[in-house]
Amino acid sequence: MHNTKTKKEQIEEICGKGYQLDFGTVFENAFENYKKIVLYAGLMFLVFSILISIILITGLISYVGIEHMEEFGNKMKQLSTLKVMPLDIALPLNAGLLLFSAIISPFIAGFFKMADCGEKGEEFHVSTMFTYYKFPYFLNIILSIIIIGVLSTGLAMFLENAGLGFVGTVTNLLISFLTFLTIPLIVFSNLNVADALKYSVLLVLKQPLILLGLTIVAGIGSILGIFGLCIGIFFTLPFMYSMNYIIYKNIIGVDETSEITQIGTVQD
Repeated sequence: MHNTKTKKEQIEEICGKGYQLDFGTVFENAFENYKKIVLYAGLMFLVFSILISIILITGLISYVGIEHMEEFGNKMKQLSTLKVMPLDIALPLNAGLLLFSAIISPFIAGFFKMADCGEKGEEFHVSTMFTYYKFPYFLNIILSIIIIGVLSTGLAMFLENAGLGFVGTVTNLLISFLTFLTIPLIVFSNLNVADALKYSVLLVLKQPLILLGLTIVAGIGSILGIFGLCIGIFFTLPFMYSMNYIIYKNIIGVDETSEITQIGTVQD
């Protein structure tokens, strides 16, 4: 027997005692990590976005029918002018978007793996992006996205239909902020969905102001690429993943050994 604490026990201790973050140090470390992955990650974002766009457009044309595309476009324009979208349209639309987000979420989580490889000086390839399409990461990531999505979107729709659209938007953003460490906790700490969600909220609430500042700065930095003929945004978006990874690393720490070797040790 050994006295080494499990990752879950370490996180519980951090939640109890708290932690310190230096804004400047975290930002600098995140930027250094970003520089290591920006080219490859940007190309992945670009290629992935093109492929997804082709798939979605093809699927839409197949579903609507090429002869009805103009009618469909006019209907979408009409709906965009409405202050509140009818529930019979909003529910299936949001359900479809949530399901799509859940399916691709393990791929998106691959950017955290890329950031981890960059930080450790390890090589990363196209296969790196599909690291988490493996048990148990695949199910845990998808379930966490669905739970977060149902909660945030459901509350936002309820408040919007109650005439509180602004409150709904703020609620949506708040839930996203409180749960932004969920995926790193799943892939780097091998936590199950319930624990990852719980500890994300608890950890964020320990330092909400500095974390909010860091996420806002990362968000602004991530969208700056839109001014570079829009294509540049594919190469600035990875900064958000570098920031989230470095925040996680500074709070909890990242094991030197690959988490893939620890499959099967997911905490109960």
